[in-house]
Amino acid sequence: MITSIQGLLVEATPLRAIIELNGLGYEVNIPVTTAEKLPAPGVTVKLHTHVIYREDAQTLYGFASPAERDFFRLMIEHVSGVGPKVSLTIMSRLSLPLLESAIRMGDIATLAKCPGIGKKTAERLVVELKSKVGTGDSAAAAGTADAAAAPAAGAEASPHRDAISALIALGYKAADADQAVRQAALALGAKATTESLIKKALS
Repeated sequence: MITSIQGLLVEATPLRAIIELNGLGYEVNIPVTTAEKLPAPGVTVKLHTHVIYREDAQTLYGFASPAERDFFRLMIEHVSGVGPKVSLTIMSRLSLPLLESAIRMGDIATLAKCPGIGKKTAERLVVELKSKVGTGDSAAAAGTADAAAAPAAGAEASPHRDAISALIALGYKAADADQAVRQAALALGAKATTESLIKKALS
């Protein structure tokens, strides 16, 4: 099993990265939340990976932290009707802290707002994963996409969640609050406080 890849970032889009290693270019499927943390092309980057083998294809999926990769694995292995494509869609819309929080709290409405995710799929996510999130399967110590990249989910979880809660209290929708705080965290760095995240998100 290929659990990580480190090499030169050649190209990146919101859903794909090309990493060159030993003269070979690897196409890695990524969620938007990982793409946001990537450095500029031409810089060495490390992604934590999961490979899916089929008779006619070998597909590589990459994430900024081990925790995000493990959550991806939980979804595709334990939730019926949720494959790699749907999992990437979910993780592109919501950050890992918000996803885990929504599942633990049974927040079907927030989960169902992900593109292509209906109420039934959101309910399956809660039923199948509620006992698994935050128990170590998806809450392992998070790494980073690169030394120069923004902090991964595990490092920013508490300030991130608190800032999202504050924005929701101010009238933001959960997904919009999550996106605003993610952008604020990228701009402010690993030591950002809840207060600074909120101020940046509102600016």
